[in-house]
Amino acid sequence: MLEFDNVSKSFWTGTQRKVILDRVSFRVDIGKSLGILAPNGTGKTTLINMMAGLEKPDEGDIRRKCRISFPLGFMGGVVGKHSAVENSRYIARLYGLDPDYVEAFCRWLCNLGEYFDQPLGTYSAGMRSRFTFSLLLALDFDMYLIDEGMPSSTDVEFNRKAGELLKERLRTTTIVIVSHQPQILEKYASSAAVLLDGKLFMFDTLEEAKQLYDYQTQG
Repeated sequence: MLEFDNVSKSFWTGTQRKVILDRVSFRVDIGKSLGILAPNGTGKTTLINMMAGLEKPDEGDIRRKCRISFPLGFMGGVVGKHSAVENSRYIARLYGLDPDYVEAFCRWLCNLGEYFDQPLGTYSAGMRSRFTFSLLLALDFDMYLIDEGMPSSTDVEFNRKAGELLKERLRTTTIVIVSHQPQILEKYASSAAVLLDGKLFMFDTLEEAKQLYDYQTQG
């Protein structure tokens, strides 16, 4: 279970205060994946980082009573000067998992060949996202956090294997995905919310959430 209780978060931009959350309360239960629609620039990444514990609220409480992943695409846990081998084994130890298994899993899913033994700093953006997503799926979480969906990749085999693995995980885990594109949420979410002007509006279905989102962003 993940719960926000009267949470507020804002930033000073230099000219004005940008409100991300204004006394927001909601709860995500295990087994009920949530999709959050939010226009660009409203704080999608900040919100999902707060869920992961990477950023703290200004006010209110965030309670985590399950194993919650780092956000997909978050590179804070990996080091650019180290290879994928070194990074995967380090992260495995950090989470108390078998380094041999995590390394082998990532090698298989990434399919980066000899680059797996090279520093991440030499990778293209696509290669880095493939490695990060492989690392995410190698670890065992109750709730997976995704910012804007699957990493873009031109590797057809990677997309197929990663998509199948994520679909399998959905049967036993929960996904929270934040995006400005409703079609991305359709693949993963069983309930939905809309983030607008610091408020989070919860809905039972994605269709209801889309109606508000479309009205506010297109009308």
